[in-house]
Amino acid sequence: MDDVGARLRYIRQQHKLSQRELAKRVGIPNSTISLIESNRSNPSVSLLKRILDGIPIRMADFFAFEPANEGKIFYSADELLEIGNRKISFRQVGENLFGRSLQILKERYEAGTETGKFPITHKGEEGGIILSGRLEVTVEGQRRILGPGDAYYFESWRPHKFRCVGPTPCELISACTPPSF
Repeated sequence: MDDVGARLRYIRQQHKLSQRELAKRVGIPNSTISLIESNRSNPSVSLLKRILDGIPIRMADFFAFEPANEGKIFYSADELLEIGNRKISFRQVGENLFGRSLQILKERYEAGTETGKFPITHKGEEGGIILSGRLEVTVEGQRRILGPGDAYYFESWRPHKFRCVGPTPCELISACTPPSF
């Protein structure tokens, strides 16, 4: 499989590294890892080697690796894979998204946290339903504060960002296709 982005994301997650942690290890911006994993940027051989040294995995092993699709259907709450950080939790359904086209997350934003100053873009679509709390969703300059039961759905190439507003954390279920992080 020559999907370098999906392969890198899978191996990084197997080593329980966030994009930010891996980028810090190798001295590059975490946006570089994000762009590669979303297949919006093709790394040079030297950049890919530098990134793989931070995992660590040899380049030959990286390209030879063919993970088996886990085939699992049901997941208990404690089996969701944490791919976020302390302030924003992203608990992913399924450990192995290699070769898959859908990513499902249970997200939790602590009060006042946001995805960052700069909007995110990537190919595909995403949507979500707010379970509790309030989430400000901004898509291409359109801003809306959503509460429990409210939802969003948009093309992910449109610049977007999320921010928890109010005094309590916000929880939601989201889906993204293709998997973006």
